[in-house]
Amino acid sequence: MVDPEKIRTLVEMMSEFDLTEINLRDGEEEIRLTRPGPETHPMISGSGPSGHVVMPAPVQAAPAPAPVEPAAPAPAATPVAADNLNAVKSPMVGTLYLSPDPSSPPFVSVGTRVTPTTVVCIIEAMKVFNEIQADVTGTVVEVLVNNEDPVEFGQPMFMVRPD
Repeated sequence: MVDPEKIRTLVEMMSEFDLTEINLRDGEEEIRLTRPGPETHPMISGSGPSGHVVMPAPVQAAPAPAPVEPAAPAPAATPVAADNLNAVKSPMVGTLYLSPDPSSPPFVSVGTRVTPTTVVCIIEAMKVFNEIQADVTGTVVEVLVNNEDPVEFGQPMFMVRPD
């Protein structure tokens, strides 16, 4: 049986080192993770008895037609200059939780000071709850997600103004 923690670690390594393929064989267990490139997000599917796992390529969408008139930008709830901000991005596909349980306050909110080891949220993926850390020192200036939102690989979740 394939260890979900091992897969999670391998997917994180793929993201961190911008890898497009990992092959791992240990005795009879074999794991193969692939993705077309860094601009896509991994989705794990197709696990067989050999532990063979493949992350499929995304479906290419047809380009949208250009609008006749440029649309006015939607007003942001909290105006934040994009200069000098770091986005805390989702390292995986899953369901996001902003607090450790429904009766607890959120891990972070606007104005919270974070360090690289500060837990900012939990993402549930494949029935595993993964604590996500800020990986930056600074102050949260914007929360881009809501509790129980589905998140994609690489999706910005928080904006942090670094110290």
